[in-house]
Amino acid sequence: MRFDIITIFPKIFDSYLNESILKRAQIKKLLSIKAHNVRDFAKDKHKSVDDKPYGGGAGMVMMADPILRAFNSVSKKKKSKTIILSAKGKQFNQKIALKLAKIDHIILISGRYEGIDERVKIALRAEEISIGPYVLTDGDVAVQVLISAIARLIPGVIKLESLKEESYRNLLLKGKIEKNGLEYPHYTRPETLNYKNRKYLVPKVLLSGHHKKIEEWRRKH
Repeated sequence: MRFDIITIFPKIFDSYLNESILKRAQIKKLLSIKAHNVRDFAKDKHKSVDDKPYGGGAGMVMMADPILRAFNSVSKKKKSKTIILSAKGKQFNQKIALKLAKIDHIILISGRYEGIDERVKIALRAEEISIGPYVLTDGDVAVQVLISAIARLIPGVIKLESLKEESYRNLLLKGKIEKNGLEYPHYTRPETLNYKNRKYLVPKVLLSGHHKKIEEWRRKH
């Protein structure tokens, strides 16, 4: 799968994309991720990418022209999708992540300031997605959330066993309501944790070796 990110701060992604699981997936060529700097496509000497909004109002709006030129510079695959990260978009969830994981190429446009000129969405027939009912300082964090959620569903990026055990995935496959798909509590060594003169123990059932009872306990919780 290939991700192309259109942003005015491409260096934000350097540390996140070059660590841990995402780094290994890129080394294995399971993922290809590249950030494109919108400022490289600005026409004026100041590399302007934003301007005052028509109709007045606070803040600045990202201009359409530099974004569209950045978009045009990206070579497209036959099956590709363009997404704008926006507070007014459809709220992202696991069902959307599973759907997007089947696409070969995703172009992610990261907004800043008061948002992006609406004509970008119209011209590119892009889908707007929000990662939650709140406002961020930028869309770059949201881009990373989408990449994290989608990439891990690509075969080989993480262990198949981890995906099979996930409650969100299992509930979706069974057609149940997604919001109920919460993880069960996890415990690891030591068996007894001492903290501020108090002992915190691992539930006995998890130490029993009784797989059926453990499964029932996890389902209950």
